[in-house]
Amino acid sequence: MKFGIGLPPHDPAAHVGWARRAEQGPFSTVGVLDRIVYHNPSPLISLAAIAGATERIRLQTEVLLAPLRQTALMAKDIATLDRVSGGRFTLGLGVGNWRGPRFDDYRVAGTDVRTRGARLDEQVAQMRRIWAGEPPLDGMDPVGPAPTRPEGPEILFGGFHPRALRRVVRWQAGFIAAGPPKYVRHLIAELRGYWREAGHPGEPRIVAHCYVALGPEDVVQEGLRTVVDYYQYTDDAVRVPEYVAQTPEVVRMLVKAYEDLGADEVIFYFWAQDERQIDRLEDALGALP
Repeated sequence: MKFGIGLPPHDPAAHVGWARRAEQGPFSTVGVLDRIVYHNPSPLISLAAIAGATERIRLQTEVLLAPLRQTALMAKDIATLDRVSGGRFTLGLGVGNWRGPRFDDYRVAGTDVRTRGARLDEQVAQMRRIWAGEPPLDGMDPVGPAPTRPEGPEILFGGFHPRALRRVVRWQAGFIAAGPPKYVRHLIAELRGYWREAGHPGEPRIVAHCYVALGPEDVVQEGLRTVVDYYQYTDDAVRVPEYVAQTPEVVRMLVKAYEDLGADEVIFYFWAQDERQIDRLEDALGALP
């Protein structure tokens, strides 16, 4: 199993340091979140800066809220990041439907929240045509640059509804299992059932996503405050800290549980700004049996 880290939604200038530190360890991926109505950095720009400062580690959005964006420009930005990183980019996509749609993001983007799922499917189809070198409209020239692969970067979808799971199957993509093992177990089982029904070979790639705050009490409390603040748009943001791993023992329990579910990778998202949490996570993972 591979392990990655997710960067806290704070100062974008600090993200390069986090990524460099992670690349020195056993970590496979650096991930970033996406919102508009918050002080987090723009994910594609942040990852482009990280791409220029690293050599090995993969870059990932978890998840890029595609329906908030104009499709052709987004396809161009994604292809550019894919090329700049030397093909190290994984495109995590979603509609922002964790514990309710992000109405503020959709409102400020001028996008209809009610059609977000259908819009995402249309966008993926159009982006793949663009990446393959096809003109976006009849009589137009293609939109470049070309990505490192004709089909574009690897795609993962997040989501909790059967429509989101069927989207993974439709596009033969991977799945972001964003939640505690007890909550994503049935989603993974349902997804695998749809995958077999479609006659696809093998298994879909599963990337688990969980939250951590590791260190002294002040670091843990900062992480818990930040995660509550980030999810204020939900009706039960005060419950989110229940899902934040705060000790090495809980980290190792999560790894075992995700491994039992057949996850290929686990991304640990940090919410406090103490960069030394990377070392603490590495120590916790190093003690795995």
